[in-house]
Amino acid sequence: MPVAETPVTITVGDLEVSGIYARPESPVATLVLAHGAGAGMDHPFMAGFTRALNDDGVATLRFNFPYREAGRKFPDRPPLAIATWRAAMETALRQESAHGDGGPVWAAGKSFGGRMASMAVAEGMEAAGLIYLGYPLHPPGKPEKIRDEHLYGLELPMLFLQGTRDTFATRELLEGVVARIGPTSVLEWIDGGDHSFAVAGSKRAAAEIGASLAPAVVEFIRSHA
Repeated sequence: MPVAETPVTITVGDLEVSGIYARPESPVATLVLAHGAGAGMDHPFMAGFTRALNDDGVATLRFNFPYREAGRKFPDRPPLAIATWRAAMETALRQESAHGDGGPVWAAGKSFGGRMASMAVAEGMEAAGLIYLGYPLHPPGKPEKIRDEHLYGLELPMLFLQGTRDTFATRELLEGVVARIGPTSVLEWIDGGDHSFAVAGSKRAAAEIGASLAPAVVEFIRSHA
């Protein structure tokens, strides 16, 4: 039986955004997931990823940023995105408290969502660890505009999942960043994957692609349980 998904409302100042919470029996952890710049929490990639996590014993809360909730295309500025991340993590912690076990709560994000999660942690948001699904290290074709400074002070476990054809992260640059962060940071390459983890010549639905990333994430979470 699929794990039941429950709509939740997350309050961010005077705004409200939508979330979807799903909890298998006796989860090993909870993972809070933010979407990328171009798609919301209901994108098949997001749903496929979280449902695969649920099937493997991880509770999830995926949520929208305010711009997406309002139907706008341009992402929120970092202060609002970070405030939304804080509110989403607080919502997940309340869910854990309500169920009485208070398990670890991880933060994860696709592209923009992951970068905002790392910035939130750099500004004091607590998380058991960070998962990046395609970290946007720099704009495509502009490796000189690297977005890495805030990463070096983070000491929590971090897993970078990155496609080898991802134009948002030059391979040599990302490997150097992860090495400089230190032993708490792990980088796993998805052979042939682009920024959406689609592989040329492989016709897979977005939900299947998202689900395919779940085993590595669950293994990483369980290794830090």
